[in-house]
Amino acid sequence: MYRDFSWLLTAMIGCALALAISPHRGGMPLTLAEAAQFSGGLDTVEENVAYGPGALRLDIYKPGDAGRGARPAVILIHGGGWTSFDKSTMRGMGQFLARSGFVAFAVDYRLLQGTENRWPAQLDDVQRAVRWVRANAGRYGVNPERIGAFGHSAGAQLAALLGMEETRDNSDPALATYSSKVQAVVDVSGPTDFTTEHDPESVVFLSNFLGTDYSKHREVWQDASPAFHASKTDAPFLIVHGTRDGDVPIAQAQELYDKLKAAGAEVSFSKVDDVHTFQNPEVRHQLAIETREFFNRYLVIGH
Repeated sequence: MYRDFSWLLTAMIGCALALAISPHRGGMPLTLAEAAQFSGGLDTVEENVAYGPGALRLDIYKPGDAGRGARPAVILIHGGGWTSFDKSTMRGMGQFLARSGFVAFAVDYRLLQGTENRWPAQLDDVQRAVRWVRANAGRYGVNPERIGAFGHSAGAQLAALLGMEETRDNSDPALATYSSKVQAVVDVSGPTDFTTEHDPESVVFLSNFLGTDYSKHREVWQDASPAFHASKTDAPFLIVHGTRDGDVPIAQAQELYDKLKAAGAEVSFSKVDDVHTFQNPEVRHQLAIETREFFNRYLVIGH
């Protein structure tokens, strides 16, 4: 399990080479050319907007015809094993969602660097991003009660928790009154349970990332695992996973689906014949359409 993590350890050393070989790895596998095929106007893209201290930035993809009132929003969270890549890998999905009538916010978050920025720094950052969007809803024409999250790979683990948990760190008084929980989640190729089927590489990585060994503090590993947060009060989920995913086994997605279903949450599961990053253009097209339909169903008023 988590063969992706062995690659991630390599990526910490040779990220540039990995990018040259596979530009979609760790990001959302929807190209700009594919995004441009869909109808609808893209108004503007506002890049590198600060949503928190340090290097916390986001890109905003806004639809055309801005006079239609407050729109639903989607937080886009990139993959890369919590160690690499950035919000730019979500550009294709951001443009697609903007052309579909959503305001999309592709976010950066703190990446693990050695022993710095260990968990839960990444969760704190994406939760802050949701609250920042709500605090600035009027400025960007967003309906603060209609916000979804989309994540791929490591980003899917973060997106899932946004649909399950309320704010962990509420120390900023400027955002204290805003919820960080979203109303719909699309989980693509995401790990959901850190406590099962460990190989040596993933044990080393996760022990460092989570700041403790499983044998000593298994509750920390469980708390970071979406599968342990399944509840009837969770946001609706769309889980999409490749049957040939060699990085995050599809059993991870199946476990989350089963637990959400058993808890009485709204969840659907789309199994696709592809690998972790969805190399087949037809599968990427299917993902885009299913994502749009899902967010329309749960975020668009009167749909």
